[in-house]
Amino acid sequence: MNPSASSFPRRWFVAGDLNGFFGLVVDNLSILGFIAMALVGMFQFPAEVVFGRMFPGTALGVLVGNLMYTLMARRLAAQTGRDDVTAMPLGLDAPTSIGMALLVLGPAFVAFKAQGLDPHAAAIATWQLGMASLVIMGVLKTVLSFFGEAVTRALPRAALLGSIAGIAIVLMGFLPLLETLRSPVVGFVTLGLLLYVLIAKGRLPVRAPGVLVAFAFGTLLYYGLGLTGLGAPGFKVPQWTPPQVVLPWPSLGFIEGLPTAMTYLPLLLPFGLLMVVGGINVSESARAAGDDYRTRDILLVEAFATLVAGLCGGVAQTTPYIGQPAYKHMGARSGYTLLTGLFIGIGGMLGVISGLVQWLPLAVLAPIIVYVAIDITTQAFQATPRAHAGAMVLGFLPSVAYLLAIKAPGWIAPEQLAAMTTTLDGHGLPELAVIFTLGNGFIITAMLWIATVVAMIDGQLRRGAVLMLIAAGLTLFGLIHSVDPRGGIYLPWMLEGLPKIISWQFAGAYVALALMLGLLSLQRRPTGQ
Repeated sequence: MNPSASSFPRRWFVAGDLNGFFGLVVDNLSILGFIAMALVGMFQFPAEVVFGRMFPGTALGVLVGNLMYTLMARRLAAQTGRDDVTAMPLGLDAPTSIGMALLVLGPAFVAFKAQGLDPHAAAIATWQLGMASLVIMGVLKTVLSFFGEAVTRALPRAALLGSIAGIAIVLMGFLPLLETLRSPVVGFVTLGLLLYVLIAKGRLPVRAPGVLVAFAFGTLLYYGLGLTGLGAPGFKVPQWTPPQVVLPWPSLGFIEGLPTAMTYLPLLLPFGLLMVVGGINVSESARAAGDDYRTRDILLVEAFATLVAGLCGGVAQTTPYIGQPAYKHMGARSGYTLLTGLFIGIGGMLGVISGLVQWLPLAVLAPIIVYVAIDITTQAFQATPRAHAGAMVLGFLPSVAYLLAIKAPGWIAPEQLAAMTTTLDGHGLPELAVIFTLGNGFIITAMLWIATVVAMIDGQLRRGAVLMLIAAGLTLFGLIHSVDPRGGIYLPWMLEGLPKIISWQFAGAYVALALMLGLLSLQRRPTGQ
């Protein structure tokens, strides 16, 4: 043991922890706010279910994870005899939390209502689906914690980051941008302020976290313009849902949601995989900054916190944040994660978080998500070899198809929609059917497309052929390019009619490309290559 390890005073809080606390809390509040915005504002979800059932369990996951990371930091400080160890920051993952709201929970709620359930019953069924989704991702992350590095070797970084960047720029960027511009003055000013402080690194006349200033200024502007009649049409003071004390005890409610959750596996599995890869990356980042945490421990805490949240009613998974070195530069140590965990966790149980989130307008919350989308996409390009950039751009296109699939039912009458997906016009498969098919399983599709093009770029044509054969197999079972309107999986011999034709055509396309790549790999390489 280091002789000084037990002798130096290990304080629970230092001045820098306050800066770290504000930064980490605002990140978590913005994500919780967007979940509420998407479900209540966009999908007309009953607010009492979001605030009284979903938020307490979700907040508990943040509490558990941050407490464990705080203890890990203090243990590392004791082992090394250092007083500058910074805890790993943990919070709700922006891409997958927003993805859960926009791609899983919201559409599922609409589908449950279409089946004849009243809004409250549909909301409860959706909540149980969210719990089941978190349990599935928690189990997956627990298993992959022991094989995470092997996963990162199997898929190139461009495939992992590019697939999430597609979600970011197409879905997380565009959909919240629409909400931003529905109140143009407030939304655009808030977005501009965020871009000034976060991308341009501009200085503010007040010494306070830039995101906090943007939230406060945007909220004051929204209510100021609205109350004087100068705001966007439709301004109204939010309907107040009284805070309630909810203790998120473990329950078996997730079991009811498992059957529906299985139809969302093509989305849930990549979500869990990306968090494992992200955990490995942040562990390396912290190690480079001087704090040598064991990668497996970081991943297991992340998985455990997600499982706890799912079992206790949560609907958004936790993850270690990439900015550990940034918090270290702020002077934060281990107190900021303790404060954040207690504030979010206890505040979520007492209804304080729900009360704060209710008064944050959509036009103020949406711009931070637009910024997050820009940041994720930028990081994806910065963290991958320049030669692989074209491959990543290709991986954005399935996300575009999913965006159109989300919006099409609201733009086109049901009878016309059915006709447009089943009528052959002599020019190949119906265009709208292709859009739906391409959008289903879009994250895994993007990973495979990007990985294949990367293999071409790197001269590994046989590897690319194998990836295309894997894509063909996944297509036949609906894990990608599902012809089920809900995007579910199935056995290929159960399909009939046009759905069977579409499935086999897509699978055949992958097999044909695999054969072509296999034949090209037989060429002799020019001398010197």
